[in-house]
Amino acid sequence: MKERNKAVPCSYLILKRGKKILLGRRVNTSYYDGWYSVPAGHVEADELPLGGLIRESKEEIGITILPENAKLVHTMYRAPYDKTGQRVDFFFVVKKWSGEITNCEPDKCSDLRWFFIADLPKNMMHHVKHALECYQKGIDYSELPFHELFVNPNTKRPSQH
Repeated sequence: MKERNKAVPCSYLILKRGKKILLGRRVNTSYYDGWYSVPAGHVEADELPLGGLIRESKEEIGITILPENAKLVHTMYRAPYDKTGQRVDFFFVVKKWSGEITNCEPDKCSDLRWFFIADLPKNMMHHVKHALECYQKGIDYSELPFHELFVNPNTKRPSQH
């Protein structure tokens, strides 16, 4: 019998304020350290993607998001390209929240600030940049096969068979 897919679900927060989005620079994670991303995290075993988004938003940046204020705008399937394996990524746009944005994880995020979505930093996580480009074009689903993925700069790429 063929082995079934074991893709890990992740939720991503595209927090919008006008034409800007909130990005954080990763640090001390061994995964894209020094690169920017939107707030994000793995969906835990007892959660659904929206619940993961709400939890991660509170844990990482201290804000409260109501489910009705989160809109799913892009879903991405990523093939494995390092030891982290396959992913299914859910990108949600949120324009309304409560609480003050705070860097609640300074040990994992060295910079938290607003960027114009049309002028993202060069050191932006590749798949997140791809999803943001798709969102801006109204593309709600994409797949990144192995040969189209960019390598995590903090790990070595496994050999292809």
